[in-house]
This record gives sequence, C-alpha cells and structure tokens, in this order.
Amino acid sequence: MKNNKKIKILFLCTGNSCRSQIAEGWTRKLKNDQMEVYSAGVAPSTIDPTAVKVMAEAGVDISGQKSKDIDEFLGMEFDYVVTLCDHANESCPIFPGKTKRVHKGFDDPPVLAAGTPDEDSAMGHYRRVRDEIRSFVEGLPNNLEKHTG
Repeated sequence: MKNNKKIKILFLCTGNSCRSQIAEGWTRKLKNDQMEVYSAGVAPSTIDPTAVKVMAEAGVDISGQKSKDIDEFLGMEFDYVVTLCDHANESCPIFPGKTKRVHKGFDDPPVLAAGTPDEDSAMGHYRRVRDEIRSFVEGLPNNLEKHTG
C-alpha cells in the first residue's frame, strides 16, 4: 500500500526574497498534492517585487508569500532542506531527525539584473532562473535524491 504522507520540504536561500520564494511558489502550484512546502532565509529581507512579477507572468501568484527567518523552523522536522545558493548551503543549520540536506544552486537574479542596461534585460535573468527552478521542481521528488549531499 502506498504511503500518502506529503513530503515536507524547506527551500533555503540567503534572503528568502527571490529564488526560495520562486521554488516555494512552483512547488505549491505543481506539487501541492505530494509536498508540504516552506521557504526561509538565513538573513531574510523582503520578497523581491520582480520575482513576484515574473511568477505572475507564468500564472503563479506569490504576492502573499512573506520572507521568513530560518530560526522560525528550527524545531520542525523536514524530509528535505534544499539550499538554493552557496551562502545558504554554508550557513544551513542542522535539522533534527531524518532530514536530508540537498544543495541545488541557482544564479541570483537580482545580482545579475544589477548589471543590465534596461528592464527587459533584467527580466531575462529572472525569467531564466524562474524557468530553471520550475524544471527542478517538476522533477521532484526524484531530483532530491540526485542532489543529496
């Protein structure tokens, strides 16, 4: 008999403003029947309005999501904690129990966009990373085992 328990996953980034928010949004949209998803940051800030904009273009509303501190989740057990940037990977606290750590780094759209001449060029970086994260999420849960460290 198949276990119907949802996989509990936490996406972790530095600011919980862009990549982890996008991953949370895609997972809710594409895998809500299989996964219970959260996102957090090791140094949370505010949600990136351009991330909200590119996700809206793709039909996913993340405007109600908030930037959260990893400390809010330290007592929780997750099946997977997925770090999406090197800083979060290096700073990730140890989670209790059976939690598996996975690192799957993605480029940081705000950093890439900062060096662009116009909004169209900047949006291109956000769209590329959004689509890369979507591909990763579409491959869940199999992609988690591929990247377990």
